[in-house]
Amino acid sequence: MKKLRVGILGLGRCGAFIKSLYLNDAVFVATCETNEELNYGLKELYGDDFGFYTDFEEFLKHPGGMDVVIIGNFFHEHAYYAIRCLEEGIHVISECLSNATMAEGVALVRAAEKSKAMYILGENYQYGTSCLEMARVYKEGSLGKVLFAEGEYNHPWLGSLEASRNKKTSAYRSFETHWRNYLPRTYYVQHSLSPLMYITGSTPRTVTAFAANNCDATTGDLMIGPNVKDRAAIILCKNDDGSVFRLTGCASFGASDHVYRICGDIGQIENIRGMEHKILLRYENGWAPKGMESVQMYEPQIDPVEAELIEKAGGGHDGADYRLIVEAFKAIREGKQHTLDVYFATTMSSVAIQSHRSLLAGGVPMEIPDFRKEEDRIKYENDHDTPFYGSDGSKPTMPCSSY
Repeated sequence: MKKLRVGILGLGRCGAFIKSLYLNDAVFVATCETNEELNYGLKELYGDDFGFYTDFEEFLKHPGGMDVVIIGNFFHEHAYYAIRCLEEGIHVISECLSNATMAEGVALVRAAEKSKAMYILGENYQYGTSCLEMARVYKEGSLGKVLFAEGEYNHPWLGSLEASRNKKTSAYRSFETHWRNYLPRTYYVQHSLSPLMYITGSTPRTVTAFAANNCDATTGDLMIGPNVKDRAAIILCKNDDGSVFRLTGCASFGASDHVYRICGDIGQIENIRGMEHKILLRYENGWAPKGMESVQMYEPQIDPVEAELIEKAGGGHDGADYRLIVEAFKAIREGKQHTLDVYFATTMSSVAIQSHRSLLAGGVPMEIPDFRKEEDRIKYENDHDTPFYGSDGSKPTMPCSSY
């Protein structure tokens, strides 16, 4: 089997994938990183031919080429680099938000359709052990058709309100125009939404959202700046199959969790809040599969061989980081479209953007376009509104908070 040659844009987050590359017949050949201090020791680790670049276009010309680029630069600036890779015929694994504006989503889809290379969203939470178990049970059919599902990603980092007002309180947002200082609560929606879409196959088509804010609080969120006074966004999605999702973006209320619930017309399954590795599976009386109880609580087990590989890879995110690479490389090698393709990715980004617009408008429903359709693309191809500062100094064109 040919070893895939992999480059990484942004070592801060994506450095966590390096061990997984070598466990999946790949080699790390180059990185593009503006923090030149991270260059220390890389050639000693990965060989004299390893390339360290600060210029992306030079990175793309790395001698010997690259088969895959993993994109993990600033959260809101992935689309341009993904498009350039696709134009060069390089497969893309892009972390989290595929596009920060609707126009970028249109451009990304068009580039992916023209390219011989594959676009894969590098979202990981659906590969957690409990989410994979929920997917297994749902796809076996014993729950019936999905009617309602919940996804909640709550990641507070609480401190004093005075500390939260200090823009340099954390390496997570170390300068005034850093994206985390202007991150709307709906935009980091991938960890709550992707598992629901992955498990059920449902696709959002309309969204509405409301903000939960507490501007008189004595605590602040140290991860996201004080410009964002909303502490959570509660989003409802009406889906193409008639089902409804309720989800949060990156919420910040007390007690962290990442929990999911899938409700069919016969039964429901969830990972238990506060005990996220445990599963609660329940059926309507008399509808449980033969030989099963109507109510079960258990912790799903994983194959010992996979468990050992996950440990060797660093174990990140309950094994999800390792499994992300396994599934992405399998799709690339087999030439089969990945579930988390460019349409899946841009749908989630549309939910992030359109639900924030709903929130700003007091809960007015907003459509989620289908970028497979050219008529939907045309409507949004010039929609560049953003709550973020650009690295070129461009300013936000929409508020980051409802307050």
